[in-house]
Amino acid sequence: MNIEIKKSIKPINYFDAINELETRLKELHENKGKELIWTLEHNEVFTAGTSYKENEIIDKSIKLLKTNRGGKITYHGPGQLICYFVLDLKKKKDIRKFVNIIENTIIETLRFYKIETFPDKNNIGIWHKEKNEVKKIAAIGIRVSKWIAYHGFAININNELENYKKIIPCGISDKGVTNLKKIIDQDYSSLSDKLVKNFISNLKI
Repeated sequence: MNIEIKKSIKPINYFDAINELETRLKELHENKGKELIWTLEHNEVFTAGTSYKENEIIDKSIKLLKTNRGGKITYHGPGQLICYFVLDLKKKKDIRKFVNIIENTIIETLRFYKIETFPDKNNIGIWHKEKNEVKKIAAIGIRVSKWIAYHGFAININNELENYKKIIPCGISDKGVTNLKKIIDQDYSSLSDKLVKNFISNLKI
């Protein structure tokens, strides 16, 4: 597998990251360059996928950036781990399996930290159940162009959860959002490295 692994320490501007993904996408379409897995953080930003609706914006004062990824509105900010990718699916051509790989990668990684999570076939993302309440811990947003998948997923580590009250996160109004520090307050500094290792391992299956 010819995948470049990038890890950014300082927050990356949202549009700079998307431009990087689209440049890499173009290179792969032209059979140049490498596939990419890139972990990073963003400064505070609200983004809307292609299927969002205006009534999902609760606080009309927020600045909303419209994107070409799938999905609805979400929030990114400090304390949230973003994993972007540009990956060639032409050999397997199975989007459902690719989504399963992402789901399993997140679930396996969080299990290392003694946190049990699960996917929901009706609501994309990864969820955690606590005191009979189901809350989202990770969001997934993917776009596929000529069998190359890009965009990515995000895991809430210790981000500001109040900002989710300004929107209906991912269009789901009957479930909450949480982060890892709220579930178990422990050291998550190596999470991104474990996540990437699991992701690459699962992609080989």
